Amino acid sequence: MASSGEDMPTGGAAAPAAAAVADGAHLLGFSDEILLHILSHVPSTDLVLNVRRSCRRLAALCLDRSLTHTVLLQQDYEASEDKVKQLVREIGREVQQLSMAGCYWLSGATVEHVARCRGLVKVNLAGCHLTSLRLSKMLSALQHLRSLAIDVSPGFDASQLSSECKATLSRVRELKQTLYTPSYGVVPCCTSLEKLLLYFEILDRTREGTVLSGQLMVGQSNVPHYQNLRVFYARLAPGYINQEVVRLYLAVLSDRTPENLHAFLISVPGSFAESGATKNLLESMARNVALDALQLPKSWLNGAALLQHMKFSRPFYFSFSRCALSGGHLIQRVLNSGRDLRSLASLNLSGCAHCLAPDSLLRKAEDDIDSGILETLVAACCNLRHLNLSAAHHHSPEGPGRHLCQLLARLRHLRSLSLPVCAVADAAPQADRAPAPPALHAVPCGFGKKVRVGVQTCPLPGQAGPQPASVFWSLLKSVPFLERLELIGSSFSSAMPRNEPAIRSSPPPCSRAQRVGDSEVAAIGQLAFLRHLTLAQLPSVLTGSGLVSIGLQCQQLQSLSLANLGMLGRAVYTSALSDMLPHCKRLKDLRLEQPYFSANAQFFQALSQCPALQRLCLVSRSGTLQPEAVLAFMARCLHVVVCHLFTGESLSTCRSLQQSLLRSFSGRCFPDD
Repeated sequence: MASSGEDMPTGGAAAPAAAAVADGAHLLGFSDEILLHILSHVPSTDLVLNVRRSCRRLAALCLDRSLTHTVLLQQDYEASEDKVKQLVREIGREVQQLSMAGCYWLSGATVEHVARCRGLVKVNLAGCHLTSLRLSKMLSALQHLRSLAIDVSPGFDASQLSSECKATLSRVRELKQTLYTPSYGVVPCCTSLEKLLLYFEILDRTREGTVLSGQLMVGQSNVPHYQNLRVFYARLAPGYINQEVVRLYLAVLSDRTPENLHAFLISVPGSFAESGATKNLLESMARNVALDALQLPKSWLNGAALLQHMKFSRPFYFSFSRCALSGGHLIQRVLNSGRDLRSLASLNLSGCAHCLAPDSLLRKAEDDIDSGILETLVAACCNLRHLNLSAAHHHSPEGPGRHLCQLLARLRHLRSLSLPVCAVADAAPQADRAPAPPALHAVPCGFGKKVRVGVQTCPLPGQAGPQPASVFWSLLKSVPFLERLELIGSSFSSAMPRNEPAIRSSPPPCSRAQRVGDSEVAAIGQLAFLRHLTLAQLPSVLTGSGLVSIGLQCQQLQSLSLANLGMLGRAVYTSALSDMLPHCKRLKDLRLEQPYFSANAQFFQALSQCPALQRLCLVSRSGTLQPEAVLAFMARCLHVVVCHLFTGESLSTCRSLQQSLLRSFSGRCFPDD
C-alpha cells in the first residue's frame, strides 16, 4: 500500500521519493499489516510519544488496538516518570494489559496513575513501590481486573483495603504475590482464585536484627480461599522463615483439596521436611485429583511410594529435581512402563543421579547409564520441548546407538536442553578414536592473532569446514531450533549461587569431562536460533576458539554465562572471548565466573561493541580489572544498567572506581529513583 499524500514530499522531490517507495526502500511503502508488525517491536513509550508524531499515517497506526491493547514497561529503563504519566494520559483508556514489573525507579505516585486505565484486565506491579492505601485506591478503580501481580512488603496492612478494593479482588482469578514479610497478603480477598503463584523472599531477620516468625500470621481472621484453585505454585528463597510461612498456606489447602486442582508445584532450595498437614495434603491429592503438572521438594518424594498413587490426566510438566529417583521408579511410577506421554512438554531430572540407571544398591554415580531406560523415556515423551539432566553423572556405555546424545537426537521438538559435560563425551577414550579433522580458521578483524600451528581453531564464516565426528555435534544437528543450552560440569558449584549455600572448594571435574573441549564448544555454532547459553566447568578448553564460532553463527544470542573454562590457574579463553563479543549484537546479559580473569582494556573494548548489552556480572577470585577501562566502557555503553564486578582488587580501588562512576554519570539523564 502506498503512503498517503501528506506523508510524501512535494514538488521536485516527489519523483525521487516515489521511486524510493517503488523500490521498497521507504518504510511507508509497506502495507499497514507489515508496518503494524514492525511497530509491535517498538517500546510503547517511543511508539506513542515519538513515532506517533512523525506523520499522519504512523499516527493512526500507532493507536491501533493491536498496539495499545498491551503495554510492556518492564526493563524499559528509559521510561521516566513523566513519560509514564504522559503515556497513561494518551492511551490509558485503550490499555487492557499492563506490565510494570521491576520498574523500581518509578515512585508510588506515578504507579498510582495506573488507576486511569479503567479497562485493565491484567496488571503486573511486581517490584513497584506501593503502600496498602495506594494499592487500595488503585484497585478500587479497576473493576474489570482479572489478573494481578504485586509485592507484599513490611508495613502491609490488609485492614486498610477498602470495600471497593476487596470487591475488585474478589473477581481476580490469577494472582502472583511476592512476599517480603510474613503475611497472607491479598490472598484472603481473592475468593475466585484459579491460579496462585507465590514467591517467598522473606529474610530471617529485619535490618534492625529482629528475628521474624511465621507465627505472626496465626490467628488472622481471614485465610485463603482455594475452592476454585486450578494451579498452585510456590517458590522459596533460602531461610527457615519462608518454609514456616508456606506451611501456613499449605495447612489451609490440606483442609479441603480443590477438586479442580491440575498443577501443584513447590520449589524449595535444600531440604524441606514433611509435616502432618503436608502428608494429609498429598494423600488427599492422590485420592481426589488428576494432575497435569507436579513438582515437590526432594524430601517428600525420597523413599516414598507417592508417585505410584498419583493420578495424571494429560501431564505437561514434571520436575523431580535432586530426588532419589531410580530408573526403575521412573519407568514404573512416572512413565507407567512406557505409556504414551506425548502431552509432556517439560521434564526436570536435574540432580537425579540414578534416574537413568537400574535399581542397584551397589551402583556408583560414575557407572554407565542403562540405555534402555533412556530409550523408553524418549519413546514415551517424544514431544518434549524442555529437558534437564544436569547435576549428575550420565556416562554412556559403548556400542552403536547407545550413547545418550544419539538417543536424545530423536527429540526433534526440543527448545531447551541442560546436560552435564560428561554426558556429551564420546564413550571411547580419546586414544581409541580417530582424531577429528582440522578446521579452517579466520580470525575476525579487531583483535586478531596469528594462527598457531597445532592449535584447534574454528571455520571461516559461511564456509562449511569438515564435520566433526562427535556424538555431541550430531545431537545439535538434530535439534536445530534449540533456543537454550546449558552444558554444566556435574560437580560444578557457583561461587555466588542464588538459592544454595556457597561452597569454597568444589569437587574436581568428572574424568570424562576431560574429553570435551574446544571442538565441542565450536559445534554449538550450528544452533542459529540459540538465545541463551551456559557453559560451566569444561577443563579441557585450551584456547576457547569455539567461542568465536558461536559469536559468528549464533546471531540471536541474548544471554551468555561462562564459568571455569579450562585451567583454573589462568583464564585461557580471554583472547577468544574478545574476538567473539564484537559479533554478539543482540547480547543483553553476560556473566563470567573465572578465577584470575583479567578485565583489561582489550576485554572492555570488545564488550563495548555489544550495542544491546544491559547487564554484566564478573566473578573472579584473584582477578584484576583496569578502572580506566571500566569508566570508558560505561561511557560508551549507555544501555548498561547492571555492572557487578567481584574481583581481587583492593577495597580502596573499588571505592575509588565507584566514586568515579558516580561523578561521571552525575550529568546524565536517568529515570528517577
